[in-house]
Amino acid sequence: MVQGAVLVAGTTSDAGKSAVVAGICRWLHRRGVSVAPFKAQNMSNNSVVTPDGGEIGRAQAMQAFASGITPSVDLNPVLLKPGGDRTSQVVVRGRADGQVSALSYRHRTAALSDVVADSLARLRARHDVVVCEGAGSPAEINLRATDLANMGFARRNDLPVLVVGDIDRGGVLAHLFGTLAVLDPADQALIAGFVINKFRGDPRLLDPGLDRLRELTGRPTLGVLPFAEGLWLDAEDSLSAVADGVLGRPAPPRGGQWLRVAVVRFPRISNATDAEALACEPGVAVRYVTEPSRIADTDVVVLPGTKATVSDLAWLRASGMADAVCAHAAAGRPVLGICGGYQMLGHTVSDPDGAEAAPGTTVDGLGLLDLEIAFDPVKHLATPTATAWGETVTGYEIHHGRVVRSGDPGLIGDEGSDRGNVLGTHWHGLAENDGFRRLLLTRLADEAGRTGFVVAQDTSFAAERTRQVDLLADLVEHHLDTSSLEHVIGHGAPPDLPVLTSGLAASPA
Repeated sequence: MVQGAVLVAGTTSDAGKSAVVAGICRWLHRRGVSVAPFKAQNMSNNSVVTPDGGEIGRAQAMQAFASGITPSVDLNPVLLKPGGDRTSQVVVRGRADGQVSALSYRHRTAALSDVVADSLARLRARHDVVVCEGAGSPAEINLRATDLANMGFARRNDLPVLVVGDIDRGGVLAHLFGTLAVLDPADQALIAGFVINKFRGDPRLLDPGLDRLRELTGRPTLGVLPFAEGLWLDAEDSLSAVADGVLGRPAPPRGGQWLRVAVVRFPRISNATDAEALACEPGVAVRYVTEPSRIADTDVVVLPGTKATVSDLAWLRASGMADAVCAHAAAGRPVLGICGGYQMLGHTVSDPDGAEAAPGTTVDGLGLLDLEIAFDPVKHLATPTATAWGETVTGYEIHHGRVVRSGDPGLIGDEGSDRGNVLGTHWHGLAENDGFRRLLLTRLADEAGRTGFVVAQDTSFAAERTRQVDLLADLVEHHLDTSSLEHVIGHGAPPDLPVLTSGLAASPA
């Protein structure tokens, strides 16, 4: 049985590292191997609350699902949640631990390196294999001296590294070659091979390029993963929340009408994945939108979560989206707010201690709910269970804002707000509950006047997630050299790999 660890790095953000890690984990799990995913440092506003009470990146929770294990804070010990262009909240082992700038964060990495090492050691003690995911690109040599997740992490833990390149972006062979070439010799010694992702067409067309890449670098390409149209759940970050495109691949409606859902894409959108459960349903077309005309032409508007409620509310007004949302609601058509989007729907949002905005900030909300929100300095994390509309529902909460006054009936017992066509909740993941989602969509369609929309009774969000991680495992099994992959995991990078000289590499300790 294979034992060991490997780091999957990428030539760019969104190259497919998260998907490749999930695929490898699922492939190993299906073979009976005890496997865990790991990302030392993640930067994402898509997160979940784990059963051990902490907050980690959504992608690591998805990878845990693929691995057949319960997610824990050890899977992602450091999470950076951007709240502005230059600042991020730091989450350490699941708990918020201050704000940092890009420059000030460098002073914390030495201490965080010990946190990362402890989490990795625990995982390696419990599992046969740990499949680690890098962050961004290892070629960011300007950040090498304080690196927590790429080659610094690999060097400290003597991990072999596979580099994934996204051929759909173009220039993938140069990306792979260049990534290796800018690294210093000790870092290069850990690069065991390459993986090409999202290829469309006949892979034999790539063979001459791959042969030449091996001649130039001495490293093999372990496989070419084809572009898979059916992969779209559990996106790692907001790069995947592209405005105007339809989310997923919606099946045709069961009735005579589609239900059109517009999800406002805030600049600091968080937990955008809440929309994915809606998009799993046949006949539901979900789009991320950023300008008012898209709301005029939709049935349901969703205001999702955001890491910066006050500043994103200001953007909503400046962009004209706020007026469009209010006009939509005034016409009797449905609006659903989730977490930060829910908070925006009330009368006021205040931040006395500066949890997200300047201390003492108070701003007007949209006034669509009889609701007042105040921010606490301590983030509220929970994984609640309740009964709503006769259905048992589960979800998770990640928010600083709390309801200080509400004059509307609750949506889930006393939680949330139900004001007819305007609904809101602090719960994420609510629509992943199949029975509740069917009732919600039926109600939203009725309020939108889409009487020809018929909700499907056989859609299972959990089954769709299982199908997607199994598809990732199938891609790994059929398109990667799994024998070579096992050897790399168990034995590390081959010795005496050639060193490329570019004159650009730094020489960090």
